[in-house]
Amino acid sequence: MSVRDLIILGSSSQQPTRKRNHGAYLFRWNEEGLLFDPGEGTQRQFIYANIAPPVVNRIFVSHFHGDHCLGLGSMLMRLNLDKVTHPIHCYYPASGKKYFDRLRYGTIYHETIEVIEHPISKAGVVEEGENFRIEAAFLEHGVDNLAWRVTESDRRKFDKEKLKRLKIMGPQVKKLQEEGSLIVEGRLVQLDEVSWIRKGDAIAVVSDTRMCRSAVEIAKGAKILLCESTYLEEHRDLAEKHHHLTARQAAKIAKEAGVEKLILTHFSARYLYVQDFVREARELFSNTEAAEDLKVFAFPR
Repeated sequence: MSVRDLIILGSSSQQPTRKRNHGAYLFRWNEEGLLFDPGEGTQRQFIYANIAPPVVNRIFVSHFHGDHCLGLGSMLMRLNLDKVTHPIHCYYPASGKKYFDRLRYGTIYHETIEVIEHPISKAGVVEEGENFRIEAAFLEHGVDNLAWRVTESDRRKFDKEKLKRLKIMGPQVKKLQEEGSLIVEGRLVQLDEVSWIRKGDAIAVVSDTRMCRSAVEIAKGAKILLCESTYLEEHRDLAEKHHHLTARQAAKIAKEAGVEKLILTHFSARYLYVQDFVREARELFSNTEAAEDLKVFAFPR
């Protein structure tokens, strides 16, 4: 998989609407499929998006309110039905272990997939592998609730023209990378002369929360911030009451964090038009878009 995109499988909050399903968000990135907060109906949304569910190998649950997790069990059963051979990593707040188990084992089926659980009890780096570093931060929503940051590994890139000019090719390139220098026709060539480090991109996902510092910190410098904006400023009292954000508050987080693009989501069913959220947020952060069901956002290097 060479694509790098975000597919919106659902963008509503607690109550789905005729046009917005429960939230669910799929990042296809570096040969992996990262699924965030699969709400009710996620499995069917894959069909509408024309995406095969086996693309998923990591599932993130921010917290165990229904609109963020009711699709987890059906997604695991679907991957089981499809007989995927790769492990399915599941990340969730450790305090919600009993809810995770209920969702995973809520029906009768013969489990053949390998599910690797990552119950998270403290903020920080959760996992660091060949492709990604995964970090979590606790938000303020009245229950244990996690924001996520996924950063791809830095990569060394070679200048093909310089390699050609210095007559470095084939196995010599690998040797140069492994040893850091190479003698070519009597000349010592340093690795940094013909290559550079490309810093890995990062994405951040901030689900239900009030304004808090951890939401800003987890998003610092991200290429994409996918952030809840359940309410508009005219209903800020409701946002405060239910521990949610307004579109303007999401924009404030994006601005303070210095992200490249803000994508708003998790809209209350009381609102018909997502462009109202975009207009409000763009007053503070111009590069803002709204999630819409089945919309695809590319994020090329």
